[in-house]
Amino acid sequence: MLSILVPIYNYNAFPLVLELHRQCLECKIDFEIICIDDASTQHQSKNNPIQFLTNCFFVELSQNIGRSKIRNLLASKSKYKWLLYIDCDTFPKNSDFISNYISRINLSAKKIFFGGIVYTKDKPDNDQLLRWIFGQKREAIAVSDRKKNPYKTTFVSNLLIQKIVFNVLLFDEKITEYGYEDFAFIQTLKLENIEIEHVENPLYHLNLETSSLFLSKTKTALETLLSISKTNSKIEIDSKIIKTHKILCDFKINLLIAKLFQKLQLKLEYHLTSEKPSLLVFDCYKIGYFCYLNSK
Repeated sequence: MLSILVPIYNYNAFPLVLELHRQCLECKIDFEIICIDDASTQHQSKNNPIQFLTNCFFVELSQNIGRSKIRNLLASKSKYKWLLYIDCDTFPKNSDFISNYISRINLSAKKIFFGGIVYTKDKPDNDQLLRWIFGQKREAIAVSDRKKNPYKTTFVSNLLIQKIVFNVLLFDEKITEYGYEDFAFIQTLKLENIEIEHVENPLYHLNLETSSLFLSKTKTALETLLSISKTNSKIEIDSKIIKTHKILCDFKINLLIAKLFQKLQLKLEYHLTSEKPSLLVFDCYKIGYFCYLNSK
């Protein structure tokens, strides 16, 4: 019936697995929960008890293999028809999370479902505000709005997909650094005309990074985007960042933007790590850094 796949990195995933396990038992279905730790340096002892839960498996890798490879590895170890990808730093909003998906499996002919991501309304510490605001405005999208742009509003976490479909597509293992591996996978679904059914069955995203760390990971993701866009046309076709950069190039102001970014970078970062970060400034920061990368 259902294989739940949880990639873990530096996070205590045991509470999540315990809740998923409880819900699966309550539904009385055939299930397995497979967790693979991608060579974490923290929380290993907290995740070890996962292996003692029935139908649960916990594997620790000795070497980090990255987000694409670990998701493919999880699927390769699964045995059931349906795969449910869940990030380790999330948690079901509702106690009928699993049963909602089981109903979809039994009643719908669709092959892929996305349940959505939400954030708690509790305001975090000031040094975590950028990630929280970004999540609230850009990721926690109502199902009615997600249905209008089904591919652009889908994430891999909380994605339920038939294994036979996943095995044809797989994640691009050439993407070894952080960022855009999920975007590339979703774009493959779009190009193959594989429909995604958006449903109301959300996960809370719990792990709020500091604003400084979020900026650092954003820069790494943009470096990854630049690298893979040179060989992956589906990224180039549908990436807002790349489209914006091309417009700036057409107007021959891309180098000016790159120089402005270098001059203003510290001021932008000061604002984005402050108590009132602006997503407009964040968007300018991203395109500025991408122009800078292309100018090197």
